[in-house]
Amino acid sequence: MNRFIIAVTGASGIIYAKRLFDYLKNKAELHVIVSERGAELIRLELSSGISCFSGDNVTLHKNSKVNASIASGSFKTGGMVIVPASMGTLGRIAGGISSSLIERVADVTLKEKRKLIVVPREAPLSTIHLKNLLALDQAGALILPASPGFYNHPKSIDDLADFVVARILDHLDVDQDLVPPYQPKN
Repeated sequence: MNRFIIAVTGASGIIYAKRLFDYLKNKAELHVIVSERGAELIRLELSSGISCFSGDNVTLHKNSKVNASIASGSFKTGGMVIVPASMGTLGRIAGGISSSLIERVADVTLKEKRKLIVVPREAPLSTIHLKNLLALDQAGALILPASPGFYNHPKSIDDLADFVVARILDHLDVDQDLVPPYQPKN
């Protein structure tokens, strides 16, 4: 069974994390970290608590517990996804600061050359944001903006979210049936 880490930070767009979690929860061992602001947004955007990120193959970790098992390079995973990724979190990771579990695990993921997918959900982007995203890209992270496509004619908010989630799953090498590959019409 695959093992993945999902980190939820304080940027709007919790639907992306929840749809990814729901798709993977019965297909992989999941380790979930929710920042304090992420928990606030779960309440605001989903009218729920962090318990909505629980299940049989799921371990919820406190963001303050920097010495958790998942913070070690010996804890092998198929990758980490920070979704949604706040610009503050991305800036600290880009700067090598590991003051929370999310930041530490991202740092370890980069140093171990594992997949780190960050899904920023911010607009517009400042020069500082762009420099931090470039630094993360140069360190080996994949920058996957929460920017859904429309060629599949989405009919709901879930369809829009699933487009981004499908791209995340593709990059985690997880087969998905959320969105078919693009096929041009002749």
